[in-house]
Amino acid sequence: MKIKDLMTKDPKTVQTTSNLVETARKMKELNVGFMPVMDGNALVGVVTDRDIAMRAVAEEMLPLETNAEDIMSTDVHVVSPETSLEEAGEIMEKFRIRRLPVVDEFGALVGVCALGDIAVRGGNLEGAGEILEEISEPSRPEMAA
Repeated sequence: MKIKDLMTKDPKTVQTTSNLVETARKMKELNVGFMPVMDGNALVGVVTDRDIAMRAVAEEMLPLETNAEDIMSTDVHVVSPETSLEEAGEIMEKFRIRRLPVVDEFGALVGVCALGDIAVRGGNLEGAGEILEEISEPSRPEMAA
């Protein structure tokens, strides 16, 4: 099975200039924790709910004055519609990510594939569970004495 068979097509996006209120509201409306960030028609990054919490809120950035480009991750790993589920799973496991933007041969964003898509739509609950276990290593914060 290929990514094109189960990806979410025509994903919603935000622009680099979208402020965090717009970005968070769109994520809430869509019930997603991940939003591709575009500069015009070019994919330039992604913002997650964790980015908003850790990079913006925890740093006391002002949500109306902070744009998606200020907190987005720019080292985006992408796949093509022809990528196999196995290869996508390997990428997720290697880079410890749960979602992959899907781009066509011209680099245009055409979809998003989430670990949940592989598990539910791809019928591979066991494989997805193994990937989730690998990418969800528990945090061991240092405690102040």
